[in-house]
Amino acid sequence: MDLYADLDLEGASGAHIPGPPWLLGHRGAPREAPENTLAALRRALAIGLDGVEYDVRACRGGELVLLHDSTLERTTDRTGRLADLGVRDLFGIDAGGWFHKRFAGEPVPLLDEALDLAPDTRRARPIHMIELKEPGLEAELVERLAGLDERVEVRVACFRRDVCLAVRDAGLPVMLLAVRADEADRQFVRDERLAAYSVGPGGWDTEAGRADWSFCERWAWAIDAPDELLRLARQPVFGLNTNEPWRALAARALARLAPEDSGAWPITAPDLVVDPDGLDAETRRRGAWFGRWNDQVALRNPFPVPVEVRVAVFVPHGAFEIDGLPRVIDLEPGEERTLPFTLAGGSRAPGPDPIVGALYTLRQPLAARDRAGVTLERGQRLLFDAPMPRRRMANLDGLARRLVLLDERVEDAPASVTVRRAGRELLVSLEHSGGLEDAHLVARLGGEVVRGGRGLRLALPPDFDFRPLGVPFNVGIEGRDVDGPRIRRWGGGLPEGIHCGAPGLLLPLGRG
Repeated sequence: MDLYADLDLEGASGAHIPGPPWLLGHRGAPREAPENTLAALRRALAIGLDGVEYDVRACRGGELVLLHDSTLERTTDRTGRLADLGVRDLFGIDAGGWFHKRFAGEPVPLLDEALDLAPDTRRARPIHMIELKEPGLEAELVERLAGLDERVEVRVACFRRDVCLAVRDAGLPVMLLAVRADEADRQFVRDERLAAYSVGPGGWDTEAGRADWSFCERWAWAIDAPDELLRLARQPVFGLNTNEPWRALAARALARLAPEDSGAWPITAPDLVVDPDGLDAETRRRGAWFGRWNDQVALRNPFPVPVEVRVAVFVPHGAFEIDGLPRVIDLEPGEERTLPFTLAGGSRAPGPDPIVGALYTLRQPLAARDRAGVTLERGQRLLFDAPMPRRRMANLDGLARRLVLLDERVEDAPASVTVRRAGRELLVSLEHSGGLEDAHLVARLGGEVVRGGRGLRLALPPDFDFRPLGVPFNVGIEGRDVDGPRIRRWGGGLPEGIHCGAPGLLLPLGRG
């Protein structure tokens, strides 16, 4: 949902700064509308993004459909494989009610419907980044895109090299996707004359990523972290997609309007460490995803003019009591300030975490001094925000350690797993399933989600012992109960997507 509806940001200046980098909504605007639906695509364009990214698969008859997963259960009210359904079977499937009741009845869109969306952006032709999730779709895609050159600008993206070559041979601009830039990909993209290359968060921070890529467009996908958005906007890359449209627009605006500023993101918020073992009995009865935190938010003014800053905490999920915010302060050019606050509360299950938002209002006119030629007048505003992720932490040594999973329902039975380090591997074992039938393990280590049976062996990063902040981690048990498919979790970040909270941290011995 739109967290910032009360701030009336539709005219915020960040949406008026042109690219590059060109900013696309990852699966639309998935924090404000159900992913890969027409509602999410419309919202991304209405916010002011330059285009949209979405995932495409084929149903039984070969028609192209917007859907990320091969199955329906995560993002619709049905179960089963998309490939087993004809296009008529899609009618009546609800792809929006899971997100919020006001989106109930939102259909699973066909590609033609997405391409027919009326532009609602300052860019003459909105960019559509179409990610092919499976091979064999190239011929149908070419037919669907015929004659659309005057209405939309297209990039066809895929992780598979063979699909990229087939798309290139069909005459469409193609983008090879990867997690991190490497030399083999660089040579492949150059030699095969692909139009673009895109990597995930942190993916350009490699030796190959710092080499010459002038022969193609450089992109990045799913970029949400404030500092990384700002860093890529300053480079700039040709474009990126994001789950955080307001944040991305603000990053681009800051890079353009304060070109001499080289500081970090203007607002810094803390992580919220969740320690269920430290909860009192009353709080534990409410669930383990709660806490009380005394912390502070740091602000700085990156602009060469004074600003007024309105600071508040926004809560997309759960119930919290907040003391010390909201506040309104004034900052002179370059001034920094910290504001203490207390946050107490939470939710029974992981979900989107609290966000600190700071609405900057310029007190004097500010003229951009780069090629954008944009002038901000007194009173113009930019929204900067930063997440406060709730995280559990676990130290890893050679001894087996029990991880007790969250009780996300009042009636949940105890569930637990054990983890143990064996050299460069993490061994995960299912201990108690919490009553789930057909139980099996699921784990996230770094950016990868892995599923197995009652045991998993996961490779630790080679530099794990030298990572002071550890590696993103979560573990859970998937199975079935009387209500159908179910997952029990140790923390956030599972199963997948942006609506299940932030993953915890796995720390080497002696950290934390």
